[in-house]
Amino acid sequence: MIKYTFRLFTVLLVVVFISGMFGCNRKEWLSPTHVVDSTVVAGSDSAGLVNGFGTAARFNHPFGLTIDTAGNLYITDQGNSVIRKMDKNGMVTTFAGIGGKQGYVNGADSVATFYKPFGIASDVAGNIYIADAGNNVIRGISPTGTVSTFAGIGIAGASNTADSVSFDSPLGVAVDGSGNVYVADYGNDIIRKISPSGVASTLAGFSGTPGATDGRDTAARFNLPESIAVDASDNLYVADNGNNLIRKITPDGTVSTLAGSGQAGSANGQGTSASFNSPFGIAVDASGNVYVADSGNNLIRKISPAGAVTTFAGSGTKGAGNATGALASFNTPSGVAVDAAGNVYVADENNNLIRKITAAGVVSTIAVKSTKKPLKLRK
Repeated sequence: MIKYTFRLFTVLLVVVFISGMFGCNRKEWLSPTHVVDSTVVAGSDSAGLVNGFGTAARFNHPFGLTIDTAGNLYITDQGNSVIRKMDKNGMVTTFAGIGGKQGYVNGADSVATFYKPFGIASDVAGNIYIADAGNNVIRGISPTGTVSTFAGIGIAGASNTADSVSFDSPLGVAVDGSGNVYVADYGNDIIRKISPSGVASTLAGFSGTPGATDGRDTAARFNLPESIAVDASDNLYVADNGNNLIRKITPDGTVSTLAGSGQAGSANGQGTSASFNSPFGIAVDASGNVYVADSGNNLIRKISPAGAVTTFAGSGTKGAGNATGALASFNTPSGVAVDAAGNVYVADENNNLIRKITAAGVVSTIAVKSTKKPLKLRK
């Protein structure tokens, strides 16, 4: 009986392995949804949806981050299907969405629903933009909390035609000073641009044709672009996940490789001599330094304006340790944002934490002591 049970267990393992090998297409292998099943080294019992101060709050696989002009931090709490807000005092609230309810409903913050919200960005007027990947749309949230659809019909596609604009699993979103919204259209392998009036166009890449070619506009190629950031000069930076590259797009649409060899690795160095492993989040500071959530390496990397790649924080080993620089640890960091003082915030996805790294590289888990009781999940 014991031998029979062991043989049956072995057969089941083989079947599961073969199914995993051959039952997924290219996009499924690299989709960020795989991190949900990763082992959480620290904070595994802290996943949830609780509002409150600092570490009293709970998240469920936070992914994207953005900071508004007032210094508030917004978080796409992907596992909870909601958008969270952390003010400058460390108070976390639910900004929009219904916890645990996936859907596609516009309206007031308390009735709106999202489905796999990933990327997030804010403009100078205080509007928030969400790459609502599961719904294949870009959502907008006004400063008063009203949720609407900014672009997309909700059906997977790559159309730029008015009234029928479509996306395929959009993951990254960024906004420039003129109000143009840029989208890392993950499933289509392209970068999209949406004017303030809602006119969509393909800025770079060619839909359905993945690659790593540099060049102008649609002559360039991307492979599962994950996140996108814009600097003060309207240059775009793309975490080109499937290529393990960081790409740059100038305002005239010229695409180049800023950093990365294309091979998975964690080497520091100049430009293409460096390597990354499944880069997720990306952000740029006022001085032109680019920060990358190098998720596969459990590191936060920094690229200088001259293209020099260094490790900003993280040991490379999964963990949730607070320390300085390489002594700290992360577990699948997914989103990054930089404030006006040069502090870097990290959505440490599989630790269900929001981390802060000072300009000197000191890593901490955001917490503010308070005598107030934590706010519970909004019903």
